[in-house]
Amino acid sequence: MNQDPIATYALRLGDNCLVLAQRLSAWCGHAPELEIDLALANIGLDLLGQARNFLSYAAERQGKGDEDTLAFHRDEREFRNVLLVEQPNGNFADTIARQLLMDAWHVALFSRLVNSQDAQLAAIAAKSIKEARYHLRFSRGWTERLGGGTELSAKRMQTAINNVWRFTAELFHADDLEIQLSEQGIAVDPRELHEGWLAEITSALTAAELSVPQEQPYRTGGKDGLHTEHLGPMLAEMQYLQRAYPGQQW
Repeated sequence: MNQDPIATYALRLGDNCLVLAQRLSAWCGHAPELEIDLALANIGLDLLGQARNFLSYAAERQGKGDEDTLAFHRDEREFRNVLLVEQPNGNFADTIARQLLMDAWHVALFSRLVNSQDAQLAAIAAKSIKEARYHLRFSRGWTERLGGGTELSAKRMQTAINNVWRFTAELFHADDLEIQLSEQGIAVDPRELHEGWLAEITSALTAAELSVPQEQPYRTGGKDGLHTEHLGPMLAEMQYLQRAYPGQQW
């Protein structure tokens, strides 16, 4: 695979959106209410659109294939998403916890990426930030409803946040590629996102009468293709049709 650093960076951002979109699509027809069902489906479609933009750009810079090639014809170790997005849906609180943490990160990221020296990345971020802000309003609103609801809903919401907290530190782990591109004004140094992200999450959890988990050992590796046991089965389902009938057109 072409090791163009900008292509790799775009691939990482696209994979985050693609995997999270696939997770949310699994709620279609199964959400607690029809309104939530539609909302999660629409958020998933937004993320899928973002994924297409990033992956198309990555494919263009690599000089081969397109977004479909990257989405459906890579193996697990070739995906570069962070570990948080591949975690299972679980119950509704689990999904909202994962979504809140990623939405706040996307808002912080895209707000800075709009100033990228790479015109295409800046344009994708400018379109994506509007959607990300809506996504954050949704996930934050439901965090507050569940946290301030019944004893059971509050307990489930706190447990959900606690369970995925160990995956959040990876969001702010900078490797050589990100440091190099950020010094060139192309990428965003993820370390610069932590303060604003934590302030947003603390505000949301406080409003929901929930606690911010204590710092704990964390896992990394997703951006290098080292994933949890959850990504492979999800990709098998997502990629089945395209691999079973390669080259088919609708």
